[in-house]
Order: sequence, then structure tokens, then C-alpha cells
Amino acid sequence: MDEAHTNARQAALDYHELPKPGKLEIRATKPLANGRDLSRAYSPGVAEACLEIKADAATASRYTARGNLVAVVTNGTAVLGLGNIGALASKPVMEGKAVLFKKFANIDCFDIELNEPDPYRLADIVCALEPTFGAINLEDIKAPDCFIVEKLCRERMNIPVFHDDQHGTAIVVGAAATNALHVAGKRFDQIKVVSTGGGAAGIACLNMLLKLGVKRENVWLCDLAGLVYKGREAEMTPQKADYAQGTEPKTLAEVIEGADLFLGLSGPGVLKPEMVAKMAPKPIVFALANPTPEILPEEVRKVAPEAIIATGRSDYPNQVNNVLCFPFIFRGALDVGATQINDAMQIACIDGIAQLARATTSAEAAAAYQGERLNFGPDYLIPKPFDPRLIGVVAFAVAKAAMETGVATRPIADLEAYRERLDGSVFRSALIMRPVFEASRDAHRKIVFAEGEDDRVLRAALAMIEETDDSPILIGRPDVVSARCERLGLPIRPERDFQLVNPENDPRYRDYWGTYHELMARRGVTPDIARAVMRTNTTAIAAIMVHRGEADSLICGTFGQYLWHLNYVRQILARGGLSPIGALSLMILEDGPLFIADTHVHPEPTPVEIMNTVIGAARHVKRFGLVPKIALCSHSQFGNLDCDTGRRMRQAMEMLDAREPDFAYEGEMHTDSALDPAIRARIFPQSRFDGPANVLVFANADAASGVRNILKMKANALEVGPILMGMGNKAHICTPSVTARGLLNMSALAGTPVTHYS
Repeated sequence: MDEAHTNARQAALDYHELPKPGKLEIRATKPLANGRDLSRAYSPGVAEACLEIKADAATASRYTARGNLVAVVTNGTAVLGLGNIGALASKPVMEGKAVLFKKFANIDCFDIELNEPDPYRLADIVCALEPTFGAINLEDIKAPDCFIVEKLCRERMNIPVFHDDQHGTAIVVGAAATNALHVAGKRFDQIKVVSTGGGAAGIACLNMLLKLGVKRENVWLCDLAGLVYKGREAEMTPQKADYAQGTEPKTLAEVIEGADLFLGLSGPGVLKPEMVAKMAPKPIVFALANPTPEILPEEVRKVAPEAIIATGRSDYPNQVNNVLCFPFIFRGALDVGATQINDAMQIACIDGIAQLARATTSAEAAAAYQGERLNFGPDYLIPKPFDPRLIGVVAFAVAKAAMETGVATRPIADLEAYRERLDGSVFRSALIMRPVFEASRDAHRKIVFAEGEDDRVLRAALAMIEETDDSPILIGRPDVVSARCERLGLPIRPERDFQLVNPENDPRYRDYWGTYHELMARRGVTPDIARAVMRTNTTAIAAIMVHRGEADSLICGTFGQYLWHLNYVRQILARGGLSPIGALSLMILEDGPLFIADTHVHPEPTPVEIMNTVIGAARHVKRFGLVPKIALCSHSQFGNLDCDTGRRMRQAMEMLDAREPDFAYEGEMHTDSALDPAIRARIFPQSRFDGPANVLVFANADAASGVRNILKMKANALEVGPILMGMGNKAHICTPSVTARGLLNMSALAGTPVTHYS
């Protein structure tokens, strides 16, 4: 064993062992901090929930976790490529499956490993679990036992039972085959299919191909004994017999001639290059054996350069991975209380996955797979597992199909709202940003991006065009922008889809530097300096465009220091009563939104600047449909310390009181008092608002920025902003960590006229 393999093995073992054994734990979702909580969680309060369920079994999904709980069940007889290793040894795999359910679809999961080799007794045990679970995922049960277990469980249980090795593989193969035929210009009803391996996954894939339009007479199944033909006795099962062809034995080499699609779910080296050479033009080779496929892609390319290839491995393009399917098909099924996962739901899943691959790649998927070309084509037939759009597309399609076929016990009245909720589960800003996007749709605004060559900006521009009525303007060199759009697989191009300003050669250059010189002539800027700035400083160019009315708002800051960008925003746009009063960051946490100010503009704000920050923050919080509760935070707490921050906060409070604003604010106080009403009630019972604050205003930028960064790094908070307050929505400065979705969110904020929230 070489050193690299030894290190990888130890790393995998450490991953499973440290810092605590295994990959799962159980956490409570309700508080249990006092006697009152105990009386509700257990006796006597728990009896009320029990009686409700006894009276109406459907209420179990309201009062228990059952409606979001899946069992992953195995007997360990066919585990990955390891074979019959037993139930106990399979537990790491089943825990891994449970982790995938939680990660990709927020489904809770118990892994259940059973020492039961007999398929009939195994089915009895699984059926007895129905009161506990909303669905059953059968896993790694050998063929033909898996067919028996699934059939019995489906007949006897009133919840979805899904053998992922069979149907999950078949769904992803179906999606990959759909798009492979699209690329090759072929149709299901015209192709010849040759398959190796008559196990659970292989048979399920063939069954699915028939449902998609392949003709049974065009399917040739081979295994270790050669072609499956009528009358063959060796290594036969009823499932294989369904695909018997002819009455004479033949080898794979004989039947492969003229095949359009090879489907391998067998073992390494089964398909030889000379066999591929016999296949039809533009052959489709799905060599899915793991870890070593039936043939390596490079061997296929030598004899068929135009071949379309998929494997089960992550180090080659087109990995057929069940994680594209099973979390989301269960999500959709659970959400409508489906009693089964039927053919229509599975085909809806296939259609959703296939269509998603043909769409533009998401920025989040591109970030997760940096360096890979994710453009639809021979090397990108199916989406990547970390594409966050999968849940919205696939779960929605599955839920809709369940409702249309009558297997949904809890139909969803508003499917579009359901889709938005699914997207909100992965795009955490989606729900909180909804009022902003709705307001931005009322007006058509032109948003100029100073760093138009940045990949994130290009993706944000595409999203703006697809999702809003605003028009992006990009500053960048045309050849660079075009090349990057091409490399990223984006369907947009300069001038055709968006306006481009070329800082090196733009016909407006003379007007721009002239305007800048006119504004700055008495502040030490000579004509030569003005020319240089308008050739090299894209933030200044963007600000001049806004000043001249050629754009409504600018977005900058994907690189560089915040105050550097702010300098040019101030120079050019801080006029007519506009002035930067503070930067407000919206932090989206697991338990809700929290706004932080001032994170960037004033290092040590005066009482007047603090007051203006509070007023501006209240105005912006209302944009998100929230009621502001603003805490003025300090080392001092309600006058207990005579420190600088306390004095400035107290003066700001006095100024606010004199204005009698129409929102709740309180201070000065510690952050724990701001966020914990129990602490605040003990220290200062007459506080001006109830519940936790949703805005924290600090007395210096160090504190505000520090809290913002701690929340991002340690609490996994998602930031929207910083929102530059006081500039009439004419400019917003991001930070270099901003994502493409963050830029889209900022464009929505910039896309709302100031009259909508002033």
C-alpha cells in the first residue's frame, strides 16, 4: 500500500472517528429548560398530542417528526462495491446516506441495519416500522432479494418505499440518457441498447428506459454467462428473463455491433475498445461499475472520439450519482404526504434533472466545482450534486406529479409558493429578499457594475436579466468580457444583452473625464489626472455615469478596500443633500435576520452620525417587510459606565427622543441584553420594546465589523450588503467576499427607487 493511499485511508478513518464517533447525532427542536417545558414535552402535556393522533392519524405529521423522517434500511448484503459485508459493517454507509438526506433536502433520517438475510422476514420488519416513518429508503440489499422486499413493502405499507439502488440509479441514468440522446441527435424509440449486469440497478435502468420509449426488442442484456436468451438456465432470474433475446447463446462482442447505447452495471474491463469500435456513430457509453468502470473513458476516446461517456466516478465528467435524485424525490413525496413514489413521480424527477443540466449553470454550483467547465454538452449531461437548484426543480416536479396522479394525501394549494419555499431552503436570502425583489419589479432601473469582468458580476448580470426588469451595465474590456462569458457557458454577450463601457476605448471617454474634472477642479484634480482616473478607475467611471443620469445606481467592491471605493462615491455623488451615513449589513441566521451597523463608513461615529445611522437602518429594515427593533450597543449598560461609547450612545438617544421617530429603539446596552429579552427585563424592566432586537448599532466600526465577521465565520450567517445608507440608493459598495447571489441581492436593492422606502 503506497503512502498516498495510506494517508487517504487514515484521513477517512479520522473523519468518521473525530471529534466524536460517527456522522450523526440527535438534537431537540423544542426548549427543555424548566418545569413548564418538561410538562409540555412529556407528562402530562404530551398526552394531548397522543389523543389528537389517536383521533386522526393524519395529525401525526403536525405533532411529531414523522412527516419529515425517513428510514434508511439495509441488511448489508450488497454494500457498494464491497459485497455482503453484513449489517454492522454497512452502518458507516447508511449513516452517510442519512447525512446526504439532511444536507441536500433537510430530511431527518434514521439508519437501520438489520441482521436478517431472509427477504420475507426482512419485509415483515420493515413493514412494522410504518408508524415511525414518513417514508422508507431500502439500500444495499442483494438481488433478487431486493425485488421481493420492495414488492412486499409496497403492497403492505401506505407510505413511500423506494429502493434507491434500483430506482435512484434508474432515474439518474434516465436523465443522463435523455440528454445524451439530445446531444447525439437520437431518439429513445430508435436506439439499440446493450446492457451488462442483470442485478437490481441494471434491471431497474432497463425498465426505466422502456418507460422513456426504448423498444423491448431493441434491448440486449448480457451477464457473466453471455447473452440472456430464451431457454437459458444458467444464472437466470425472472427479471433477466423479461429481457431474453433469441434462442442462441452469444457473446457481448457479438451483440454490441450497431449499438447506440452501452449500459454497464457489471464489473471492470467488461467492454473492450474493439467492441466500442463496432458501435453506431456517436456511441453513448455508460460504464457505471465502481470503482473501476467497464471501460475507461480514455480507452473509449481512442476508438470513438465523438463518443458520449458517463461513469460512476467523480474524477470523470458525467458522474451518475444517486444523490442527484433520492434527497429531492423524498422531499417532494414527504411534503405532499405521498403514499407511494410512482412512475409519474420518477419520470418527473428525470425531466427535472435533465432540464436543469440544459439550463445555465448556477453560480453556486460553479463555485463548488471551480476549474470544471459546466456547460451543457457531451461532458455535462447531468447537474452536479451541489447545484442548489436541484431541490426547487426536482422536489417541485415530484410533488406536482404526486398530486396529479392522486397519491398525495396533503396536496399543496399554492405550488408556486411551495417552489419559493424550496428555493428559500437553499438560497437563504430568498425569503427575506422577496419584498425587495417585488418592489424592484415596479420600476425599470439601470444598474452599473464597476467590476464588469468579474465572473460573479457576469453571473449576477445574467440573473438580473432572467429574474428582474432591471438592465445591467458592465464596465470592462469587450474581449475579456466576451471570453469569460464563453468560458462560463453564459448565454449573454456584450451589447446584445447588456450595455458595456470599455475603459480603454469608449466614445464617451471625453465627456466622462470632462465631467469628472468639472466636479473636482477645485479639489486638486487637473485635466491629466481626470483623464488618468477615467482610464483606470472603474468605480469613478460608474459614479460619473450615475451622476450624468446614464445609470440609476452603481455596485462596486468585488475587490479592493471599502474606503477606497467610498472615496470616489463621496467625491462624485455626495451632492444635493446626499451623504454616506453608514453601512448596514443584513446577516441571515438560522433563527432569523439580524442587521448590523455601522460596519464600514464611520470608524468612531459622533452622536449625530449614530442618530442618522439608526434612522437610516429603520428605513431600510422596513424594506424587508420587518418591524425595526433597534438596540444602541455599548460597553455601558443603561448608564452604568461613564465611558466614551456610553456617552455617545446616550447623546444619540436624546437626539432620537427629540425627533420622536415612529420605530422602536433602546439603549445604551450590551449585545446580550439586546438579543435576550429575559436579561434585559432583569436589568431594565421598562425597556421600550419586547423580544429580541433585530438591529444592532455599534459605537465604532471595529465592533460592528467584528460582530459581522464572527457571525459569518462561526454562525454560518449569510450577508446581504453592506447597504450604503444616505446615498439615495445611488451607490452600494460590496466586500470582496460577495457571491454572485449576493450581487444579485444588491442589484435588487439598487433596483428599488428611493421613493419606495423613504
